[in-house]
Amino acid sequence: MEFDSDWLTLGRHRVCLRSPRGFPTEGMRTAVDVIRIAIENNMSARARLVDVAVREEKAYDISVGTTFAEDRLCAPQLEAAIATVLGLLPSQVRIFVTVVTQEEVDLHFGVYERMLAEKISGLPPIRRTAQEDVDRPRGLSDTSHLAAEPKPGGLAARAQP
Repeated sequence: MEFDSDWLTLGRHRVCLRSPRGFPTEGMRTAVDVIRIAIENNMSARARLVDVAVREEKAYDISVGTTFAEDRLCAPQLEAAIATVLGLLPSQVRIFVTVVTQEEVDLHFGVYERMLAEKISGLPPIRRTAQEDVDRPRGLSDTSHLAAEPKPGGLAARAQP
């Protein structure tokens, strides 16, 4: 179990909080809420807060993912505004905006937040193992377990004259 990170859901944002000195504190959660509000009100609707890391004492690295390239333009102003609200120096807040294409999102079957987390935070992609395929319960519409050839003595054998 990792005690230096925590996942938090804030509205449409799925955020990884990382703190190298231990579990993220309540003060860090408050800072993340301020950052979320700033992003929602100043960036496009496709911008998502993905990762917030504490570098040193009260210095934040913020990762944002978006499909709208112009979101990069407001990052410097947001850094200064967030630093002011949190009572920090502007150099203590850094925002990194990663722009992805809509085609990349479509390749992840529209799971936008997960794709951003994989790309920005280094999360491993979701994969099924062979054992999960064997243990998977089959529904009524799943016919993958049926043999391609008819069984001897089945309906096909009885129908022949």
